[in-house]
Amino acid sequence: MCGIAGFCNPKRDFTEEKGKWNHILEEMNRIQKRRGPDDQGTYLDKCCGLAHVRLEIIDLVTGHQPMIRKSASGTYAIAYNGEIYNMPELKKELIKEGAVFETASDTEVILNGFMLHGKEYIKKLNGIFAIALWDSAKNQLSLIRDRLGIKPLFYTWADKTLVFSSEIKGLFAFPGVTPQLDRDGLCEVFALGPAKSYGKGVFKDVSEVLPGHCLTLGLGGVSEHAYWNLESRPHTDSFDETVEKTAWLVEDAVKKQMLSDIPISTFLSGGVDSSLVTSICAAELKKQGKVLNTFSFDFKDNNKYFRSNAFQPSQDRPWAEKMVEYAGTNHRFLECDNMAQVDCLFKAVDARDLPCMADVESSMLYFCSQVVEHNKVTLTGECADEIFGGYPWFHKKEAFEGDNFPWSMSMEPRKVLLSDDFAESLGMEEYAHAAYEKTIRETPVLPGENPEEKRRREISYLNLRWFMVTLLDRMDRTSMYSGLEARVPLADHRIVEYIFNVPWSMKCPDGIVKGLLRHAGEGYLPKEVLWRKKSPYPKTYDPAYENLLGDRLKEVLADPNAPIRPILDTRKVHAFLESPSDYGKPFYGQLMAGPQMLAYMLQVNYWLEKYKIRIL
Repeated sequence: MCGIAGFCNPKRDFTEEKGKWNHILEEMNRIQKRRGPDDQGTYLDKCCGLAHVRLEIIDLVTGHQPMIRKSASGTYAIAYNGEIYNMPELKKELIKEGAVFETASDTEVILNGFMLHGKEYIKKLNGIFAIALWDSAKNQLSLIRDRLGIKPLFYTWADKTLVFSSEIKGLFAFPGVTPQLDRDGLCEVFALGPAKSYGKGVFKDVSEVLPGHCLTLGLGGVSEHAYWNLESRPHTDSFDETVEKTAWLVEDAVKKQMLSDIPISTFLSGGVDSSLVTSICAAELKKQGKVLNTFSFDFKDNNKYFRSNAFQPSQDRPWAEKMVEYAGTNHRFLECDNMAQVDCLFKAVDARDLPCMADVESSMLYFCSQVVEHNKVTLTGECADEIFGGYPWFHKKEAFEGDNFPWSMSMEPRKVLLSDDFAESLGMEEYAHAAYEKTIRETPVLPGENPEEKRRREISYLNLRWFMVTLLDRMDRTSMYSGLEARVPLADHRIVEYIFNVPWSMKCPDGIVKGLLRHAGEGYLPKEVLWRKKSPYPKTYDPAYENLLGDRLKEVLADPNAPIRPILDTRKVHAFLESPSDYGKPFYGQLMAGPQMLAYMLQVNYWLEKYKIRIL
């Protein structure tokens, strides 16, 4: 994994001021250095500059970027962030076609494929990627993002120059690009956050390359096209065939994503998703005489303060212990205390460049910083709930009858601390509803499908486009902040394409949540783990944590220069702090309730202050 950045203007000559523009490329690298602490490089051509910082996972010796190759027609250059998991097969094919390789890196596979086949070659890649490809002969830059948006790629315009970066902060290194926030941006933060509209970067005039899209800039202007779209198709496999194919797809995805020149590890919570990934990895490594490193996460004294509820029926540790014994892994239990969690709230904003999932994100950032001390590559069980229908809103009547995002059914919890005038001026309900309706209209429809299946398809598509991407963003930024590569094999696009079209009666047979995945996991896991009731990512229930947040927010409100003061209602905040905690009514997802609202507001204040954001 890496970080990329750069700029392009086909009608400008940057080499006239080489020193200036090389310095800007180096500054873009410096800003994103955490994404790639092992190596860095820049490339400046007449109309284009590329920057790259590298985390060494594949081809540790010769994989330097930007990678440059020359042909009879001109020069090609690439800066790339990601991993191509079918790289070995693709490389063999390209060699047969006459391609010559100077390295063992997947970067060169992409570059050779592009030189031989053009942008159509991207369709052959199985992996996660954000790619910048420069073709000097055509005077053309292509920005390409993986199918599901697992790797980030933002861009903006500055005086007719296209500026791009893996992280938003990299854009601000370019002259004239400054952090600004208009009404739409405020609605992104307060009406949708920690989610955000796909294609938008929250800051004014900041966009992102859409998942599965290629944006091209040349002398004829800019164009964008989708090279991949999720499609609705009739499902003709029997249940047994569906289970068999699902099991094969999952095993193949995990095995492919074990590709690495350094040791891998897995996150292991003891839930079915991470346990399945761990079991496959451990068995493969065992064939090689190796033992898999695994990690699980919890909070200090959580056994004392844990509260069982509908969202989190049980603690994870006993289940992780069962899996460690079953799979024979080298396991570490990692714990986060209250102070580390609060301090990492602000580091999480630094990593995401936006307010994010509060302590759900800050704790993950802390845990990633601990994992990287042992392993630089890890596989996770992320995304199974969005793909296989694991969340409560896939099953609740309210989600079917509602006309809003099922993980954020009411806007009222979002307004509980806000000034009435501020909330009213934004039109939060209207903004969120418009975003929801846009996605509903885009949902691929299967002609002849009954209304119930059609609605289930809409809920599934909403999850893939919104909720899953929010968690993928969390995973990317929190891991890359510490130079850790976190992979998500269950989000292999082949799994998504197949499972999206499996009818609900097969996804949830006999009403069993994620029943299809569980049936596909037979033989991989102990029965008690395989059929365990779902329990999400852990959070702390220690009242001292909420008190700590409350004290921090009081300090912010006591500061007359705090940028969030005009946004919050002081009386509402104090009343909220004096009322009993409500852990059962999240304002976003399953985990973000009262304490997380306090943490989110602390993040918003820090973000406005740190980035010196001008509100228009």
